[in-house]
Amino acid sequence: MPDPVRAAVYGSPPLDVVDAPAGAVQVSPLVAGSADLGELPEGSLDEIVIQAPAGVAERRYVLAQALRALKVEGRLTALAPKDRGGLRLNRELTAFGCTVGESAKRHQRICVALKPATVTGLEAAIAEGAPRRLDGDGLWTQPGVFSWDRLDPGTALLLKALPPLAGAGADLGCGIGVLSHAVLASPKVTRLTLIDLDRRAVEAARRNVVEPRVEVLWADARRGAELLSGLDFVVTNPPFHEAGGEDKGLGQAFIKAAAAMLRKSGVLWLVANRHLPYEAVLNEHFKTVRPVADAGGFKVYEARK
Repeated sequence: MPDPVRAAVYGSPPLDVVDAPAGAVQVSPLVAGSADLGELPEGSLDEIVIQAPAGVAERRYVLAQALRALKVEGRLTALAPKDRGGLRLNRELTAFGCTVGESAKRHQRICVALKPATVTGLEAAIAEGAPRRLDGDGLWTQPGVFSWDRLDPGTALLLKALPPLAGAGADLGCGIGVLSHAVLASPKVTRLTLIDLDRRAVEAARRNVVEPRVEVLWADARRGAELLSGLDFVVTNPPFHEAGGEDKGLGQAFIKAAAAMLRKSGVLWLVANRHLPYEAVLNEHFKTVRPVADAGGFKVYEARK
């Protein structure tokens, strides 16, 4: 991070809606190599622009961290689609003690505020959105991570179908490491690399999956063989949403990346929503493709290269 940091951009706000501050540092858990909003010194920023997250706890955490990092009278611009938290921004910033100006452009609600001398409720909002341990299984997680407070049904179906694996493998889009725990139950697994683009998931996975056989990477799994090659197996529950909308290309890119990582006869275990068109790309990149399970709107495939 450059020193001193005077301006920041959180997330990926549409630049046809708001202007990024000159010389701003990128702060986002979803951009590999970017800075951590929580590590910016208190009162250090003159300005920050935020693409506000949709989840309530995550959004309040981000707004609170931004206000903490701003100096008094520092400028905060926060925006979000009106159906993904935008209609709540004004109320949430007002609750922190801000006087808010609000406008709309291209389906985004845009709120602008200067940090007041007295801000209320920051500590509670930061605590609500901070990393925590789940009751029951005790795994570390954080609001904003995929399926952060529950086992998603796709992963649950894959866990039921997954046989004991062997050799070196990877968990693409590993999340907090739930699937990796099951893979590592097999003593024949010699090495497992967990990869996720979400820094929060990576930090949780490093706490949850502590094993000499394990490496956790903060990286874009779609880089494929740039990251790993010659693997015996890959497991994945790939994402299929980006920027709030469904993107079938994400899962297809994960399939291509898995094929590039695997050795000949290596195997991919994949779970996906039933409606997603993955069969064609699976058949294009793998020698055999076998549907293994179909339940609850999800399908599990075994694909061998």
